Amino acid sequence: MIQGFKDFISRGNVVDLAVGIVIGGAFATVITAVVDGLITPIVAMIFGQPDLTQVMAFTINNAHFSIGLILDALFKFITIALAIYFVVVVPMNKLAERRTKADDVVEESGPTEVELLMEIRDSLKK
Repeated sequence: MIQGFKDFISRGNVVDLAVGIVIGGAFATVITAVVDGLITPIVAMIFGQPDLTQVMAFTINNAHFSIGLILDALFKFITIALAIYFVVVVPMNKLAERRTKADDVVEESGPTEVELLMEIRDSLKK
């Protein structure tokens, strides 16, 4: 049982996943800071509120509704998705494209293996 656990942990997938989670958490902190420090104030400036979560907020029978809270979450999601796409996905796709181009080395056109064997057979017959 212990050996099975060691094999599971020593697989690259678990280590890669752990590193991805840690890096993702750090990246999310940076993106959240950009959204909170730059994008939210710009959008709040447009709506005339100091905090985006207070935009279109109203109270009915002591129940507080905040459309701005939904907008804030939506902006954060879109910003994080855009940042991940342009900072991670696009460069990784370019890198994968370069790798496949490097792997697609054009082989010299010459006789196939079967043709070579047939030539050897014919020369041995002579």
